[in-house]
Amino acid sequence: MMTIEELLTFLRETTWLWYFLRILLFFLVALSIHGLSGKLVRPMTALLRLSPRERMKPERGKTLTSLIASGISMTGFLFAMIASVGLFVSNESLVWMVGLFSAAFGLAARPIISDVMTGIGFIFEDTFAVGDKVEILGIEGVIEAINLRTTLLRAPSGELYVIPNGEIRTLRNFSRGRFSTTNVHLNISAGDLNTVLTILEDLSKEAVELLPNLLEPWQVISEKGVMGQQTQLTLLSKTRFGKAAEMRPRLLALLQERLAEAGIKLVD
Repeated sequence: MMTIEELLTFLRETTWLWYFLRILLFFLVALSIHGLSGKLVRPMTALLRLSPRERMKPERGKTLTSLIASGISMTGFLFAMIASVGLFVSNESLVWMVGLFSAAFGLAARPIISDVMTGIGFIFEDTFAVGDKVEILGIEGVIEAINLRTTLLRAPSGELYVIPNGEIRTLRNFSRGRFSTTNVHLNISAGDLNTVLTILEDLSKEAVELLPNLLEPWQVISEKGVMGQQTQLTLLSKTRFGKAAEMRPRLLALLQERLAEAGIKLVD
């Protein structure tokens, strides 16, 4: 039975096998780092959540975990590649090759570099986070994951869009806002216009107390500005963010009740 010293001597004499095993070891270490990257990052993001200066939302924590873990994985595989090449060339040649490769890679892979640099920027910016409803490149959906190179967007119809980070120039975030708007259209007889305007103006202040999600009295406008046997009025209302759809039927019920009390009938 061979001893450990004899086995190492045999491997060194079998040059190609020795190199193969070392390269395999480098990439196994990189693969292990890739598998553990998420667990390595979680304690750091957990500490940030506990910091009184950094009131981080859980969604922001998931986003940072995904981005930093992706960066750790890429770094691990990069060092595995450099260490593997270093087995066959001297240190001076390795530095020269890394510089040449970096220049060539920078010219040939500009889109990839742009994606990665944008992903690094996402670490420091809180533009959007996992779970946010957004619109990117005209596509609406919910953010499922963010890594250094791509962002995964799940559309309402179920499709998964993989969007390179470098292409994200303009983004519409439906999950970040101070208020939502809801508009109500009323078709009334032209003869009831003055009466309806008085009712709506008086009711607008009262509605703020009756409808908790209404932030301020509504504005009454005429979008078309056309007068005939009937006319259309539009109520512009500001609601608490994300509460517009919930408040609209309550607003319609309140308007229907007050107009009916005044004997005003809406027209088709």
